[in-house]
Amino acid sequence: MPDVENEEDFDLAPPKPEALIESLRAFGYTTAAAIADLVDNSLSAGARNVWIDCHWAGSASWFRVRDDGEGMSAEELVQAMRAGSQSPREARSTTDLGRFGLGLKTASFSQCRLLTVASRKAGDTSVRQWDLDVVVRSSQWRLLRSVNSETSDLVTWPGSETGTVVLWQKVDRVVGDASVDDPRARDRFQRMEGEMERHLGVTFHRFLSGPSSVAIHLNGNRVPPWDPFMVADASTQAMPEETLWFRGQAITVKPYVLPHHSKLSADQHKGGAGAGGWNAQQGFYVYRNRRLIVEGSWLGLGFQKEEHAKLARIRIDLPNTLDEDWQVDVRKASARPPGPIRDDLRRIARATRDRAVEVYRFRGKAIARSSTAGTAFVWNREDLRGKIHYRLNREHPAILNLLAEAAPHALRTASLRLIEETVPVPLIAIDHSESGLRQAGPLEDCPASDIESLIAAVRDTLFAAGMSPERASRMLLSIEPFDKYPELVAAVVAADPGGARRVAQ
Repeated sequence: MPDVENEEDFDLAPPKPEALIESLRAFGYTTAAAIADLVDNSLSAGARNVWIDCHWAGSASWFRVRDDGEGMSAEELVQAMRAGSQSPREARSTTDLGRFGLGLKTASFSQCRLLTVASRKAGDTSVRQWDLDVVVRSSQWRLLRSVNSETSDLVTWPGSETGTVVLWQKVDRVVGDASVDDPRARDRFQRMEGEMERHLGVTFHRFLSGPSSVAIHLNGNRVPPWDPFMVADASTQAMPEETLWFRGQAITVKPYVLPHHSKLSADQHKGGAGAGGWNAQQGFYVYRNRRLIVEGSWLGLGFQKEEHAKLARIRIDLPNTLDEDWQVDVRKASARPPGPIRDDLRRIARATRDRAVEVYRFRGKAIARSSTAGTAFVWNREDLRGKIHYRLNREHPAILNLLAEAAPHALRTASLRLIEETVPVPLIAIDHSESGLRQAGPLEDCPASDIESLIAAVRDTLFAAGMSPERASRMLLSIEPFDKYPELVAAVVAADPGGARRVAQ
């Protein structure tokens, strides 16, 4: 083993600040994810409120995150501003949302070249600043103690006796050299704000709701939580929670099967879809100390994101003591389950997907058959009053054969087989995925008289088979979609209470 005490047996090779600082900017943060990393620090400091301001001014735009947490002394602030301020192997508080001691720096450097932090504790306010241009020019890690008046005004705040302000200026990675009057750049900035609100709402949704909730304010507006499991909806199915043990630590897994879209209003369906849409949001949601790390992924366990499994979402809760085993990255945006529990996660995923498929297919039975247009096709697709309907093409020879009174039995049988073989499943799947709420339900928008005629036709068949009105009524109420119209069934059966048509035949 080398003699590390012998000064002649090693060289010191510190990294060049100007080179490393640019590397620290390349961790791949989005602006929303970088802001979320700052919110982690606020919550770890016990903040009950976090205020985020995004100020558009072209190339002079700035971002600010302020909290009412416990704050830092001057010594603590210098340590927090140090790159690699804490080893990921060091023991942490069980509620700590950090890991590498890099989040404040890498998240900020990924977006800006001028980072200022002011913190107030025990009545004293301390300020420190990283100016990346100073680091590059000096080739030294010069953490500045003083700031100009413009910056000072932005990090001075009234109100709480303790707290911290993080200010980003020279946000070159966000706005570049855009002019304040550039409408396209301003639109991009505003879209980024919308994405930030959504990202914060889902990442911290378990902090933003409940009796001990915290508040995150974005440009003066409180960020609403987005619950991917729709637990407040009575139609959501919560499956049994399981506890998996790894290295003596508990990992809790809670599967959910979300409601079929027919159970939801248009607003509920849109809200439940999330940013990526229903298909993209299926899978596991991995939380570390209640903070979302992975949103909607099958974690490389061999499952694909498929239409029929889109209602399956599974919550995993990890303690921060398993960060290394789950390979949680610096950005807290990815995680990979360790080998010994992968089989259990596959088993849970398979059971949840199976339940989701049952819900999807059962409700799918309420959707009428679909089609494309043209007399050469058995099925037609119609868009009436904003609703999608699927109708048999009554000009198709197969349908004409069925309608012909004298058609031979063999011909009718062949026609039915042709109809069965030409159900346009791909078209149904596409419409269901892209326009689910627009697909018409059985007999939707039909006049009551048309529905009564259909019920009467089936009633007459049941009477002809020898059923009593009471039994025929029960049978009609068990047939989809007549079960949705009990009052019409009662009226139709009552119109022929003695089964006169049956007797006549």
